[in-house]
Amino acid sequence: MALGLGSRNIFLTCPPMDRAISTTTQRRRRLRTWLLGIGAVLAVLGAALGLRTVVQPSLRRVDILTARVETGDVDAALTAAGTVIPGREAVLVSPIQSTIRRVALVVGARVQPGQTILELDKDLAASALAKLDDEQLRNQNKNAQLTLTLARSLTDLLAQQQAQDLRVSSLQSALRDEQHLLEIGGGTAEAVRQAELNLRTARLEATRLRQQLTNQQLASRADRRELGFTVSMQQRSIAEQAAKLRQADISSQLPGVLTWVNDNLGATVQAGDALARVADLSRFRVRATISDTYADQLHPGDAVLVRLGPGNDLRGTVASISPAVEKGVVTFYAILANDHHPALRANLRADVFVVTRAHRGVLRLKNGPFYQGGQEQPVFVLAAGRAVRRVVRFGDSNADYVQVLSGLQVGEEVVISDTKGYVDTPSLTISQ
Repeated sequence: MALGLGSRNIFLTCPPMDRAISTTTQRRRRLRTWLLGIGAVLAVLGAALGLRTVVQPSLRRVDILTARVETGDVDAALTAAGTVIPGREAVLVSPIQSTIRRVALVVGARVQPGQTILELDKDLAASALAKLDDEQLRNQNKNAQLTLTLARSLTDLLAQQQAQDLRVSSLQSALRDEQHLLEIGGGTAEAVRQAELNLRTARLEATRLRQQLTNQQLASRADRRELGFTVSMQQRSIAEQAAKLRQADISSQLPGVLTWVNDNLGATVQAGDALARVADLSRFRVRATISDTYADQLHPGDAVLVRLGPGNDLRGTVASISPAVEKGVVTFYAILANDHHPALRANLRADVFVVTRAHRGVLRLKNGPFYQGGQEQPVFVLAAGRAVRRVVRFGDSNADYVQVLSGLQVGEEVVISDTKGYVDTPSLTISQ
């Protein structure tokens, strides 16, 4: 608005009136906001991709282990902990209760058959043997007395039987005389009946005496057999005690090396207590333990591989399996095809692999830290300077190889180092 004041015009500015924003303008503003947001998101994604490209995970070639897929054999095996033990070992025990008097050999000494290793005190055993000898003499005297007594009894019974037989013969004659007198009228029927009664009584007594004589003879033989058994048993006891007395000088019938001896002079030992061990160290076998979870998969005759160390693998078979389970483990024994290998030593620790299944001419990959024991897992395959993740199906395995069922081809090179930290990474850069 202009006001005329003299020759000058004065302009006054008035505030504009509020106007409504058109729909087109509002739409343009919203579109511009969305475009700015989308641009910001794309910028962030681009920056992330660029950063990932710059810091993409990589591995140095010298820091990883690789192996190529090949065709070969894979033996599925159970792993057990083994100990090399002598093929033969004799445990020498005390034959008597005694005390240790002298130790003739030390641990590690060569032992020849019959060579004295340890001596026990024999005084107590010798006294016991003398007592047995005295008892045997008494038994023999009893046997002589019994023989005389039985012979006397049999003689008396035999005499009684013979006398009774004579009386029967006499009564038979008397009966015939009475019968003859009755026929000629010089006797009576009562006398005949009395003579017949006397004869029957005498015959019964003769029968009784014969039976008594037979019974006495049988009883005499039984008594002599019983006393004979007693004498024989006593004689065996004497022989056993004499043998124990001779064995008080402890020796081995097995040639070998003395691996342990009880060298506590004066110590009291009971019959059956172990005193020494002699082992034949020219032949060896393996004692192994495995979790009882796999007990039903063990069978006598199963093939085993005994690993003594790098390059020392020995073949063998399961010889026997202990039926008892102790503390959750089963013990079994394996014999070796080469049981005199130079690397074998008593008490040497070894890994034992029991072969349960054998696969011939299959795809296989060297076992390593990458293998997690499952049937399917991702692995990294080397190609053009990169390690590309690929899911592979595996089959049976052992300590050396894993069977490949699918996902890999012969000749492909696979990272067998531990790659669990890159399980979600599609590929890795391999740098020199």
